[in-house]
Amino acid sequence: MELVLIRHGLPIRLDAVDGPADPPLDDLGVQQAEALAADLGPVHLDAIYTSPLLRARQTAAPIEVATGLNAGVIDGVAEWDRHASSYIPVEQLRVEAPEVWRALASGDLAALGIDVDDFVGRVLDAMSSIAAAHSGQRVGVVCHGGVINVYLSQVLGLDRLLFFQPGYTSVSRVAVTDEGRTGVLSINETGHLRQLTPR
Repeated sequence: MELVLIRHGLPIRLDAVDGPADPPLDDLGVQQAEALAADLGPVHLDAIYTSPLLRARQTAAPIEVATGLNAGVIDGVAEWDRHASSYIPVEQLRVEAPEVWRALASGDLAALGIDVDDFVGRVLDAMSSIAAAHSGQRVGVVCHGGVINVYLSQVLGLDRLLFFQPGYTSVSRVAVTDEGRTGVLSINETGHLRQLTPR
């Protein structure tokens, strides 16, 4: 089977809020999601799953329309920062929160107070469960940059959990055999974004 891993579109910034910050997509993020859906429309997907976070669910919505599928929500592919009280897009962290940026750039989630074993375990369990339920099929999973990094790092046998920055609505593909063997088919496809004006 093939897992089509999709990062969400660009979300808005949310500074300190009561409870977990769960930002929606901004206008460019919506355009990115629509461009992705148009690109994926002709591709046969047998199922779609999404993280419960709003930015992922909003990215999945136009894919649902294009494919006629209903996305299943799967908690295991929520991002590591799901309980944070603010959300700053990663591009802004380098200037505004350099200590957080350095931890991410070095792949050190533990420095951010993340239970790494728990995060990695739930991501791998979720991906394994999806693969096991869809033998011989192609399945889209709309999730997050950290989730994609963790899963691909395991597939590639890397020591570092965070090793690249997936583009917004980028697509990475992994083949999974019925025996559970995995292989990367592509990483960070962004061709569908060529017509959008970058900020």
